[in-house]
Amino acid sequence: MEGASFGAGRAGAALDPVSFARRPQTLLRVASWVFSIAVFGPIVNEGYVNTDSGPELRCVFNGNAGACRFGVALGLGAFLACAAFLLLDLRFQQISSVRDRRRAVLLDLGFSGLWSFLWFVGFCFLTNQWQRTAPGPATTQAGDAARAAIAFSFFSILSWVALTVKALQRFRLGTDMSLFATEQLSAGAGHAYPGYPVGSGVEGTETYQSPPFTETLDTSPKGYQVPAY
Repeated sequence: MEGASFGAGRAGAALDPVSFARRPQTLLRVASWVFSIAVFGPIVNEGYVNTDSGPELRCVFNGNAGACRFGVALGLGAFLACAAFLLLDLRFQQISSVRDRRRAVLLDLGFSGLWSFLWFVGFCFLTNQWQRTAPGPATTQAGDAARAAIAFSFFSILSWVALTVKALQRFRLGTDMSLFATEQLSAGAGHAYPGYPVGSGVEGTETYQSPPFTETLDTSPKGYQVPAY
């Protein structure tokens, strides 16, 4: 983008909602937001089943409560983060400081990379625990919820890796210095250079000075006489 700073245009410029909604980064955030709901939603609703020996609830992933808690925390954190970064993307155009824009891009890059790694860990963890789960009536009943959480954990890896790549591209894009050069030129164009002072046309005697390196000529030198013929 010409005249752009970290992937955004001039500070204070109007934001086009249609173009913002069509940006790949916006679509990826919305997709990641939906995937996070599809992970922690089924676990909260159907991830805990009754045991065969009593009414006590246990996690459907091999009875490991840590697996359910990890999936819920991971999905809920991604849900809140996507909402926060969407608001940041909306306000990013209004940030005038290049340093603040750089910090925002670095925050996006670091968080996206971290959550990509956590989604990979969560996917492997949930898959491993589901493979170790013994079959039974309760497991069969909550099997769809467990498989949905695992599947959307995998999709979340892809979406968050893509967000990391987009943030890295924005960071490498950096600052286009022509933005500031254009502002300085436009600001200087409105100021005219001061002209030379114009006098009254009459020179005063006090301001007059004789030219340098000149000698006063004596028309009647002493000791000289005109010869008589």
